[in-house]
Amino acid sequence: MASPLVAQTVQICHHHSKQFSFKSQSPVKRNSRTKTPIGVCNGSQNVYNRSYLIKPWAPIRVLEPRFLQMGPQETCSSRGISMKSTSSEGSTSTSSSSISQTVIGVLHLLVSLGIILAMDKLLKKAFVAAAIKFPSALFGMFCIFSVLVILDVTIPAAATSLMNFFEPALLFIQRWLPLFYVPSLVVLPLSVKDIPAASGVKICFITAGGWLASLCVAGFTAIAVRKMVKTEMTDAEPMAKPSPFSPLEMWAWSGVFLISFVVALLNITALGTAATTCLPFLLASTVLGYMVGTGLPSGVKKVFHPIICCALSADFAALAFGYLSQSGLDPVLGYYLTKVSSNPGAGDVLMGFLGSVILSFSFSMFKQRKLVKRHAAEIFTSVIVSTIFSLYSTALVGRLVELEPALTVSILPRCITVALALSIVSFFEGANTSLTAAVVVVTGLIGANFVQAVLDKLKFRDPIARGIATASSAHGLGTAALSAKEPEALPFCAIAYALTGIFGSLFCSVPAVRQSLLAIIG
Repeated sequence: MASPLVAQTVQICHHHSKQFSFKSQSPVKRNSRTKTPIGVCNGSQNVYNRSYLIKPWAPIRVLEPRFLQMGPQETCSSRGISMKSTSSEGSTSTSSSSISQTVIGVLHLLVSLGIILAMDKLLKKAFVAAAIKFPSALFGMFCIFSVLVILDVTIPAAATSLMNFFEPALLFIQRWLPLFYVPSLVVLPLSVKDIPAASGVKICFITAGGWLASLCVAGFTAIAVRKMVKTEMTDAEPMAKPSPFSPLEMWAWSGVFLISFVVALLNITALGTAATTCLPFLLASTVLGYMVGTGLPSGVKKVFHPIICCALSADFAALAFGYLSQSGLDPVLGYYLTKVSSNPGAGDVLMGFLGSVILSFSFSMFKQRKLVKRHAAEIFTSVIVSTIFSLYSTALVGRLVELEPALTVSILPRCITVALALSIVSFFEGANTSLTAAVVVVTGLIGANFVQAVLDKLKFRDPIARGIATASSAHGLGTAALSAKEPEALPFCAIAYALTGIFGSLFCSVPAVRQSLLAIIG
């Protein structure tokens, strides 16, 4: 009876571990005294139980417990349990390492983003103290770009390390970029309150028609220069993409909104001032609207852009609070964008990142420096021609349709990103900065919704022409819309998007240019 039990035990052992094998080619040996089989385990002969060499009945009593016990012997079960414990230890160490990596990543983001924001604030203070009207962030962008170029020539590793260090901050800015444009749309009811209806129609006409005209000028200029220089396209540097929004972020912001909304209803000055108390729920409603908007189907987003969803979400939150608190909509919108540094609202916080957006252009241009150098003729010619056309055509059409000079000045930089458009209108007196920001965002929305169809109608096939035409006419929003479907055009969009704002700011900083624009406006 011992022989079948030993044979069954060996088969089970072979099933649980491949390290055990029976050599079937070898004849089974039997001990002369006990008639017990002797197997081969791990390539060497081994008697399965030495104790029953003397007592033939021992296998029935001893074999099974020794096979299942977790003693020092290296049995098949002990190996299986050891593998399980090793696996659990490995998963524990992996989870702990992932947590530590997450903490380090958050700290890296905070430090890199904090440096960019601090640099922007320090430059603003220095320029204000020195009474310099030139955009401080634009100066900072040139400084960062110059440092990167010098390091790339002298110590390439240092330039690479600097780029890698600021990568989390750049991805953060890229991820939330459309959100920084929203405040001007949220407070649009206040901005257009004093604008006559006839003037509003004229502004809409200039905005829509001006976008199409700027698109055509930039695109046809790029194609003409491309035909002259005949430079072959090369692959651009890969552009990192930010991560999508997670359900945890959605729930976290929802919690912030509900708690802060209730607190503000109970005590409007719970955090000191009304604007400060309303800031958390107004900011949360803006962020939640953007998250919901980005998650909509692509077909819906063509008509209902995430920025529109974002602005409506903030307006509905303000409307609900104004109704429940019986204060009305206008005061709450006033809390949203106070334009007072000592008492900021949610919109002031978001627009506070616009300077960092300009500083981030330096890293984008440095990353694509080889592409800029190779296609400098197409890029710079198209950007310069398109920017000059946009400024002067807006001034001319504004005069032709008899739009008020102050309103015409306010919409001059319609094709330039908000961050630099506000800097440009600051050169002129009497400009409505809220209207400026709103017109810029509306221009971007028009481009985001219609740019691809119009480019196809105009038969612009070249990615360089498509990218430059889009960014020169619809800045960041148009860039985001086109590059999502045509990634090959993204580098040219990014370069033209930055250079259009840079050249427009430099151009309008010249007093003679401003005087000529004012002379046209009348």
